Amino acid sequence: MKLITWNVNGLRACLGKGFLDFCIDQNPDMICIQETKMQEGQAEVPLDGYEQFWNSAEKKGYSGTAIFTKKKPIAIHNDIDAEGHDQEGRVITLEFEEFYLVTVYTPNSKEQLARLDYRMDWEKAFRSYVLKLDKKKPVIICGDLNVAHQEIDLKNPAANRKNAGFSDEEREKMTELLESGFVDTYRYLYPDVTGVYTWWSYRFNARANNAGWRIDYFLVSERIKEKIMNVIIYDHILGSDHCPVLLDIDLT
Repeated sequence: MKLITWNVNGLRACLGKGFLDFCIDQNPDMICIQETKMQEGQAEVPLDGYEQFWNSAEKKGYSGTAIFTKKKPIAIHNDIDAEGHDQEGRVITLEFEEFYLVTVYTPNSKEQLARLDYRMDWEKAFRSYVLKLDKKKPVIICGDLNVAHQEIDLKNPAANRKNAGFSDEEREKMTELLESGFVDTYRYLYPDVTGVYTWWSYRFNARANNAGWRIDYFLVSERIKEKIMNVIIYDHILGSDHCPVLLDIDLT
């Protein structure tokens, strides 16, 4: 089973920059999108054979997630059932017989960590939510988690130590999530690989210089880690300031 996650930073814009060509070429079983910045129906996404599920923010043109799937889910759930955290369209969960699929667009802590307190509350609520799912069946979590977990996961760790996405607090929350029973699939397969990122600032020619961050992930429940076949980061694919990531996993 092949799954793709991609923060498209505006799906309507990405549709004009090769989104459909990439998805059709890869032909994955499921496509998980973050930062759609649109309401369902504002643009046509002509992917034959896929059911489409959307969770849009109350604020127009902001945040938002979507999942396109060939495999029919047995249940669909939006958000994380946490007061104060369910207005921005950040999470979709699809339940299948063998597993849950959760796509997430984690809140950014903003410049000078202006939203860090909210982010910490979000992290606690999200971890509680996925742990409840994990008690029932294995979970695959994917999306833009807005944190580079280790120094190996960004080009300039020293210069970014207290910046959003690489603060001690955010990194500790990622550690807590992993230690509660989840595996970072890319690092599981490639623990020492450097220079592979999923996001680059639009400033300072960051992408041309590969001054990036790995902040887009596939996490899976610890008990299915041996079913991971491969993880591919398509850092050559344009269309967004993030690139798509593919998980190949055999749950049969």
